[in-house]
Formats: sequence, C-alpha cells, structure tokens
Amino acid sequence: MPNINNFEYLLKDISFIKGIGSKTTSIFNKKKIFTILDLLWKLPYSIDDLSQIKKISELHIGKVESIKVNVIKYNFPRKRNLPNRVICEDETGKIECVFFNSYEGYIKKILPLNNNVTISGKVSYFRNTYQITNPSHVSHDESLILKKHNKYSLTDGLNNKAYNKIMQQVLKNVPDLEEWHDPEVLKKFNNISWKKSILKLHDPKSSNKKNSKFFKRLAFDEIFSTFLISSRIRDKIKKVKKEKKLFDLRNQKNIEKNINFTLTNEQNDALHDINNDLKNKDKMFRLLQGDVGSGKTIVALLSALNVINSGYQVCFMAPTEILARQHYNLAKSIFPKNQQLFLLTGTTDSKDKKKIINEIKNKKNNIVFGTHALFQKKIIFKKLGYIVIDEQHKFGVKQRKKLSDKGGKNCDILLMSATPIPRTLIMSIYGDMDVSLIKKKPNSRLPIVTYSKLDQKMDEVIQYVKKEINLNNQVFWVCPLIDESKKVDQVSAIQKYNFLKKKFPNDVELLHSKVDVLEKEIILKKFLNKEFKILVSTTVIEVGIDFPNANLIIIENANKFGLSQLHQLRGRVGRGTKQGVCILIFKSGLSENAKKRIKILKKTNDGFEISEEDMKLRGYGDVLGFKQSGVKNFRLADPIINKDLFDLAENEIKKVEQSNFSSDRYKYLLKLYDRADIINDII
Repeated sequence: MPNINNFEYLLKDISFIKGIGSKTTSIFNKKKIFTILDLLWKLPYSIDDLSQIKKISELHIGKVESIKVNVIKYNFPRKRNLPNRVICEDETGKIECVFFNSYEGYIKKILPLNNNVTISGKVSYFRNTYQITNPSHVSHDESLILKKHNKYSLTDGLNNKAYNKIMQQVLKNVPDLEEWHDPEVLKKFNNISWKKSILKLHDPKSSNKKNSKFFKRLAFDEIFSTFLISSRIRDKIKKVKKEKKLFDLRNQKNIEKNINFTLTNEQNDALHDINNDLKNKDKMFRLLQGDVGSGKTIVALLSALNVINSGYQVCFMAPTEILARQHYNLAKSIFPKNQQLFLLTGTTDSKDKKKIINEIKNKKNNIVFGTHALFQKKIIFKKLGYIVIDEQHKFGVKQRKKLSDKGGKNCDILLMSATPIPRTLIMSIYGDMDVSLIKKKPNSRLPIVTYSKLDQKMDEVIQYVKKEINLNNQVFWVCPLIDESKKVDQVSAIQKYNFLKKKFPNDVELLHSKVDVLEKEIILKKFLNKEFKILVSTTVIEVGIDFPNANLIIIENANKFGLSQLHQLRGRVGRGTKQGVCILIFKSGLSENAKKRIKILKKTNDGFEISEEDMKLRGYGDVLGFKQSGVKNFRLADPIINKDLFDLAENEIKKVEQSNFSSDRYKYLLKLYDRADIINDII
C-alpha cells in the first residue's frame, strides 16, 4: 500500500487496506467500521502479554501462554469432523496442539517435523496432557510472538491476530496532521502531536493510558471539537438580527399580583434574562433549566404574554397532550379573560382543528398550546414571534438549529428542561444556547421526605396509605412494568392495581402507556377532581404532571430506576402546600450501587446534586436526558474523570470566540470527531 501522507487516507474505505476483501469489509461494517478513521477509534480493551517463554511444566491452565517446542509427531485422524493433533515437546514435557477445521498441508507447513517453533494460545488439560487448541500464534521467528499484543472487541469472522496485522499496516500510514492547537495548550500535553497520540493509543507497551498525556490530548480534542460546534452555532444565531419586541411589563406585573405566590429570586432573574433577550435585536436561543417543581412554566408563560403584547404569536409545545393541556389550563386561569388561547392536539375535533388553524393563519396576538405536531407544514402562523418547548431533551444540536431556522428570523426560542444536568455537561449538551438556571423551589414548597421499605413490609405501607387517604390526600403508586413478566421479577402495574382494588374498592385507577389517549385524559381529570384517591401507574407520570393534592408517591422496585429518574418521579408530589412523601419499595439483597442511590435520595432533594451523583454511579451516558440529548457519546473523554479538560476546553473556546474564528484551522479536528457535518449544515 502506498504511504499516503495526508488526511484523505483516514477517510478511505477500509477495503482500501491491503488484504481486506468484500467479505472482511462486510464483517467490519457490522462493527460500524467503514473507514480507516473508524478503525483507529476502535480501541483495544486489553492486552495479551506473550513476551515470556514458559516451560511446559510451568504452564497455567486457562491462561494464554507462550512456549518454544520441538515438533515430534502428527496425529491426523481418518474420520471426518475429528480434530488434527500435533505432539510437541521441550525438555520438561509434552503438549498437544489441537486444530479444528484445518488442512493437513497447512499444519505441516506451519509445524514441520523436527523443527523448533514458538507457539502461543490458551492452555487446557485433557487426559493427563497439556493442550493448546487452535493456537493464536505459530512462528519460527519468536520476535513476532514474544511481545504484548492488543486485544480488540471482535465479531465472528475476525480474530485478534488478523486484526492486529491490519492495525499495524494502518498505523504505519497514519498522516502527520498540521497542528490546530496553540503552543500554550500543547504544553499542557507535553507537546505531543495527534499522530503520536494515536500511535501511543494503539501501542500495547503503553501503560496507564487514561492518565497519560497522549490520551488526555485526544480526549481534550474531542471535548474542544464539541464545544467548538456549539460556539459556531451560537455565533451564527447571534448574527441573525430581528425586530425588537416592544412591550411594557404592566400585564406581567398584574398577573404576578393576582397569583397566590411570589416568584423566587431565581425565577425573577430568569424572567429578566428572557425579557432582555426578547427586547434585544439579537435572536434569542435560551435554555431555561430548573429542578422538578422549581416553577419554570410560570416564567415561560409570563414572557409569552409579553410577546403577545408586542404584537406577535406564541407557540407553546409540550411532549405529551396531558402536559400541553395542563399548560393551556394554567394560562387560561392567569391570563386576561380577553386573551385568545388555543389548544391543538391529536384529539382535537376536526371541525375545531380547522377553525384553530385558520385563526392561527389569519390573526396575530394569540398563543397556541400543543405537541410537536404544531410544526407540521399545514400549520402556518400569521406572525410567529416566540416558540417555547417544554421537556426538550429529545432535541439535539442539529434539531435545535433547524428549529431556530424554521421559526424565522423574528422568532425567539426558549427551551425548558426539568432534567438537571451536571455542570460539566452543560457546555457539551447546551453550549449552543444561553442558559438560565432555577435551582431553588418556591418557599411554599416543603422538602419531600423519602423513606425506604422492604417489600416484605407491605402491610405497613398499606396502613400509611390508609392514613393519608383519611386525611383526604391522594397517592401515586408507580410500578416498572405494565403487566407481569416471566423474565424479570418486578411488580407490574396491573398486578398492583388488582391488589389495591381489593384493599380500596372504588378508589383506585390504572394508567400506563397502552391506555388510549382519551381515556388517559379522563382518568387524569378525575384524579385532579379528587374523584378517586390512588392512581397506579408506570413511569408515564414522570414528566411535568402537576396534581397539588397528590402528596404521597410509592415506587415499587425502586432499585431498578436510576437516581435522576427516581428524582423526577418523586417530584410528582409535594407540589401544593402540604408535605410530600416518597416511599421507595425494594427487595432484599440490594447491590451496593442500589443502596447508594437510595441513601442519596433520602439525603437530598437537590436535583443538580443528584444528577452529579447519578453520573458518578452510572456514567454520563446513562444520566437521564443525556442519551436522548442528540449529543454523541464521547469516545475517550469522560466528564467525571476529565473535569479539568472540560474546564480547559471551556476557557479555550472563550479565547477562540474573542479572536477571528476560522473554520479552516480546525477542519481536520472537526472531521476526526464527526463534527464536520454539523459545521457544513450551519455555514
């Protein structure tokens, strides 16, 4: 293969590598390896240390060992399907090399009689004889074997010997790319280049890789490229100049006087940020992030009213019909009576739907609530000036950019999330937006008290539920499954519903994802009107649902949920003025991690602290909301281990923003970490 000393080599299809045909290419494709660059990012997970020769008498059964032996006898059976055997020896004993599905000619070629050879493979013991079945390495040149060998995650049709051979060929041709970092940044990584870092990454002799300068340099590249994209998008959005929204705050102040609570300092700060953005000539692209029950919706609605008063329409989207209706009802209760409000969902009557679509198209100064279906092509706004999206964690960087474009240049965007994200990840996930945080809950809200109970003590839980019902309080009872399963030992919602119906006749209802949308609405309305006391449910109640009279939540098999999800579920109660209580039910024999999760929940109600702890326990990829965020999981960087690198990247991005940003300087970096396609979309 020619030595191609440029970046294009990395983008070549793997079939370009000598020895890789169509069959091997399809095997690699199954592992999502399509280019040479993909191959370089598949890291070895371990090493085989074959550097030491062992005598046969010193071999350890079950271990991969290297031996130097003399070939003394062939044992080729005449019956098909039986393995070929080769007897070898050294001065301490004999060993059999066993070959399945191999030809006699091949064996004679690699193991000629009366020749000394070096062999490596996993040692076993059968009928008082040491064996190595299908040796991984056989050679007359011991230098090819007696060293450390990388172990890669493989699929059928590939073995580590062949994989390592391919990798050695690729590593010889890795290009030396022009450096994109400033000298002061490189000094922090001992001035090691990208090429040398990659070679070290795949060098089996490199030890303690994750703490090495070369690994940290590559991890930093990955973080920096992610932040760079966010910065570029933010810059692109800021360059869009819009008409300033002109309004006074009289209507906002009137509503604040009439509601039965006072906004917290953080709510006021967030509202101030949003109002300033709306009045500014730069287009707003802001995230309002707050803990469960911190009062994000009232902030969004007050800002929406200001936009309407400036002569624009507002589109308020939620992930579910239930939540959209809840926001609509809240707006109806606090907005001036003459304010035009619409609710447009999948269950809206076709006649009403046509009327609403016509009103939106021909009149301004209105606000429409609904699900993401509001962005269908047939729905045209007369003068859309503000889009609010609740629980937006399904939107990634690309989707958010498209949303901003779709709204038009005079349309401001506010995204809301009740999923607290650890500070380290905020730049990774939301770096393309300005961020307002609401951490504290309204002063009228009491902290939720959390208890844990063994499932064997269900009688005590039932007694507590009876006491709450007698006090006229309502109860959520959450189960991980809809129906019983033979595969997993978990409580199902249907099973628990049938159990509780016997204990509390006519006072229990059932809700899960398979219940019809209209039926869901009826059940939730009845629960809100206090027509029954216990709602048995799956996690469909996890997001946003607000029932001020529900003060107790019981979560079955609590150890099966992540910390952040448990916190979201717990946030369904204690939303009124009464004390909220959460009871976590679990089986005996909890894992250490499950015990830690329960202990953390009992200790704190702070969602941001909980998300940090959740990330430490489960890794950032599993933190609620991150998997759906649209951000690709990092290959090398880890927000827990590499917090210092995230901080460094954030500081360096600020320097880049202050200088004249040039995409050309970072073109290789962005391609290396799959960010180039996003840059191409936004330039």
